[in-house]
Amino acid sequence: MTEATGPVRRAGRHPGFAITQVQLADAIYRLRPLCLALPEAAEKEAWGDATFRVRDRIFAMVKTGDGRISVWCKAPPGSQQVLVGADPDTFFVPPYVGSKGWIGMRLDRDPDWAEVAAVVTRSYRLIAPKKLAAVPGERG
Repeated sequence: MTEATGPVRRAGRHPGFAITQVQLADAIYRLRPLCLALPEAAEKEAWGDATFRVRDRIFAMVKTGDGRISVWCKAPPGSQQVLVGADPDTFFVPPYVGSKGWIGMRLDRDPDWAEVAAVVTRSYRLIAPKKLAAVPGERG
């Protein structure tokens, strides 16, 4: 295997999953412009993965620690249960931040990128200062 197609890492708890550099690069290539198009959004590496922030507060983070590619985002109250219940193959309750209402969304299963954009934008609006989060013509 070449470095470009070899496994990035294989988590001990999930030996059946492996991601390649190409898969990870493709997911970040698709996710990055969605995140960085938001006002004052910035990318910063943390915990070995890309995070997207507004005024140094994380609104989206790429995670690969379980051997799958996902993005974790803040969700409005009640959304986590609805999303995970409706589509458990795409959405999950992530460790650490799941107890605070965040959701995980799989990016390694050909996601609906319009839905990814909606999840990221909603998270941004929950994290960003009100003046930045306000979108003309929209509420809440």
